[in-house]
Amino acid sequence: MAWHDGTVTAPLTPPHQPNPHDPWQAPPSGSHFVPSSGSPDDPDTATELRQAAAVVVLVALAGIGLGLLWLWLAPRVPLVSDETAVFLKNSEGEEAIGADGTFVLLAIGFGVLTAAAVFWRLRRGGIFVVLGLALGALLGSLLAWRVGVWLGPSSDVVGRAREAGQGVTFDAPLELHAVGVAALVWPFAAMAIHLLLTAAFGPRDMEPDWSGYYGGPVQGPLAGPPSPSSSGSPSASPPADGGSAQGPV
Repeated sequence: MAWHDGTVTAPLTPPHQPNPHDPWQAPPSGSHFVPSSGSPDDPDTATELRQAAAVVVLVALAGIGLGLLWLWLAPRVPLVSDETAVFLKNSEGEEAIGADGTFVLLAIGFGVLTAAAVFWRLRRGGIFVVLGLALGALLGSLLAWRVGVWLGPSSDVVGRAREAGQGVTFDAPLELHAVGVAALVWPFAAMAIHLLLTAAFGPRDMEPDWSGYYGGPVQGPLAGPPSPSSSGSPSASPPADGGSAQGPV
């Protein structure tokens, strides 16, 4: 602290210099951290497209398993012939809608499994991976439907009725009446489960602590001269005779 022409000045304190090795220091103005392209934390577009293509193929192939399970678990619709026409043996039975319900339940289960597998394997996958999951699930549903129909009872009902003979029960072809609705169950279930898993267990970016830059004390030159009581320097009191005080020369 020095006296100049009756005024008190404080020594200038250089501003706080952040540690150059501090990983949480504020980046310079106009600069942004850019992760390396193609890294697991930030895959590039080509990597995401390859991952999405693999997801589409693998999830669609899982539709073969769905079709086999549907063929195995779906209830059979019994038919009978009187040599002139083919009739439902049990006209009040629910086997006809049971095939659709079995397919829907299996599709929901496959949606949960495939979404969990994709999330576990590609947790940091981008939007292309999610779209690949939905597209693969849609293709898998259509493939499962065709596999069940192909491997199920023949669609030639008249020929099978002739082979079975009059009054003999035989199974109707495996059919999916609401194909459009049933085919969308797997994609929607997979998307919903993947969204829930991402919200609950997805990776989160660590937020740095900026308290040292915004909440800490500001160091710098003093705004004004300190009060005499706080500086500890002798204060000049006015003379008793009312004259003016003179500062140090």
